[in-house]
Amino acid sequence: MAYRLSGPRSYSTSTMTERFDCYYCRDNLHGKKYVMKDEKHVCTKCFDKLCANTCAECRRPIGADAKELNHKNRHWHEDCFRCAKCYKPLANEPFGARDDGKIMCGTCGSREDGNRCQACYKVVMPGTQNVEYKNKVWHEECFTCFECKQPIRSQSFLNKGDDIFCGPCHEKKFAKKCFHCKQPITTGGISYQDQPWHSECFVCHTCRKGLAGTRFTSHEEHVYCVDCYKTSVAKQCNGCKNPITGFGHGTNVVNYEGHSWHENCFNCKKCSLSLANKRFVINGEDIYCPDCAKKL
Repeated sequence: MAYRLSGPRSYSTSTMTERFDCYYCRDNLHGKKYVMKDEKHVCTKCFDKLCANTCAECRRPIGADAKELNHKNRHWHEDCFRCAKCYKPLANEPFGARDDGKIMCGTCGSREDGNRCQACYKVVMPGTQNVEYKNKVWHEECFTCFECKQPIRSQSFLNKGDDIFCGPCHEKKFAKKCFHCKQPITTGGISYQDQPWHSECFVCHTCRKGLAGTRFTSHEEHVYCVDCYKTSVAKQCNGCKNPITGFGHGTNVVNYEGHSWHENCFNCKKCSLSLANKRFVINGEDIYCPDCAKKL
């Protein structure tokens, strides 16, 4: 806290006509300078000898002719009232009184008691540009990116442990890379087969329609929307002649000698018995159960 002192004492000079004596030595004070002390008139000689306060710095009496400064029941000669650190005169300056009794100017007091920068460990002086983060303080020029060493200033930043990174460096060092474009994923994104993707990169290989939040399937490391998979990629069922997509009913597939069927289409041509996981006989493009095959 900074304080300002009261000014020096003022002294009275008497020109009284009646007898007027010093309280201590009884010397006549007529026409002489005197001091009022506890409502008593005291000559300057007795005041210096018997009444003067002791200077807290030099430990000598503060005479009647000296300028006296006082603070919290302590007294100083004007010339003795100086900063304990830099010795700057403080009679007309703001100052601070420390718990150990030392008097300091505002600058030295801030250096002694102020917050220290987490980077350079020097005091962050009041009024200077600084950054406060998680109850710690830095000089503005000391609050730098751990990677590029440039001051953060007004940029956004992110932390990793105790280290601070600017946005670009954090993305470059820590952000996941899109499986398709290999660029950092800064916001959002989706995951497919344990691989991260930008939402805008996760599109149908054929029509380039976005697939985030829709049904899709993959083929030979490419992803397709349902429609494009049906028309461009999917095998045709040898039974119903529709695409085998893996969606909806009949997701299981039966393959035999280059032909494919939906599982629920792999039935005997004559009796419609399901032949999935059973013995069958093929005749041209038709399949039969063994019993119906014997009747052909």
